[in-house]
Amino acid sequence: MKSEVFSPKEYIETLPEERREAFTKLRKVILENLPKGFSEVMSYGMIGYTVPHSLYPRGYHCDPKQQLPFMCIGSQKNFISLYHMGVYGNKKLLEWFEEEYPKYSKTKLDMGKSCIRFKKMDQIPYKLIGELSAKITPQEWISIYEKQIKR
Repeated sequence: MKSEVFSPKEYIETLPEERREAFTKLRKVILENLPKGFSEVMSYGMIGYTVPHSLYPRGYHCDPKQQLPFMCIGSQKNFISLYHMGVYGNKKLLEWFEEEYPKYSKTKLDMGKSCIRFKKMDQIPYKLIGELSAKITPQEWISIYEKQIKR
């Protein structure tokens, strides 16, 4: 569900009450673990974590005016979503995440290419998401992006 708000704080204030606590905790875990250099912005109607133009002036190949996207978190109709481009662009990271997930959650992993869906708010593996968030620096993401994704 795309949001028309302008800040992460506003975004969270628009969430249904039953999602606000889990979403706030997810955001906090990401911010506490994300390597220095990423920016928190509103991106695609969600809270995004991007490589700023100061580190990667070329920006996103689909729209160079945008900062290079890395992660987003959003509240969809039936779930909270976490989009992590690193698991899309780095096969070893994806394999690590798929192997670790059952150690942290009783629910089956519900995942697309870069989208991880959490339907049960009390089953979000915050510690694992913190570890995932810490795995790639902005410089490493730029390198992966240029080798694997940007064509």
